[in-house]
Amino acid sequence: MNFEQFSTCDLCDEHKGDTDGVFRVLPPVFHSYGGRTRFAGPVRTVKCYEDNTEVKALLEGPGHGQVLVVDGGASLARALVGGNIAAAAAKNGWAGVVVNGCVRDLAEMQACDVGIRALALIPMPTERRHQGQRDVPVQVQGVWVRPGEWLFADDDGIVVMPAQG
Repeated sequence: MNFEQFSTCDLCDEHKGDTDGVFRVLPPVFHSYGGRTRFAGPVRTVKCYEDNTEVKALLEGPGHGQVLVVDGGASLARALVGGNIAAAAAKNGWAGVVVNGCVRDLAEMQACDVGIRALALIPMPTERRHQGQRDVPVQVQGVWVRPGEWLFADDDGIVVMPAQG
């Protein structure tokens, strides 16, 4: 598969008969906030709640074309990614970030060459309590996402499937 030319609709057409739960579609509750609307890559995960310590640490390191999926517990109270972290993610080669929670600094995120999906915007910054877990299976809007799987996002939606050969 040419990862630059993928379409989530085509992927869904190819897998519409799958009944084993290996191919999953995230619910249509995410909005696009980054400079890239189409992105794909192997998944890394962070599980946290209103504390972006682990998110910041990962995105400030090498991304190697990966996608960070953040299970922020769907909190609408604090932003887990903002303009500075988005700029670091773009600079460090991350393909995208999907946040089951909020982000902030819209204009700054839109200027970054990285995909960013989240539930909503909120100006309130995170708390830093140095809590959170990396590279654990997370449940995002009722859908399991595991480290090493592949995530594909475009204007039509977000899908997750096993690692690509």
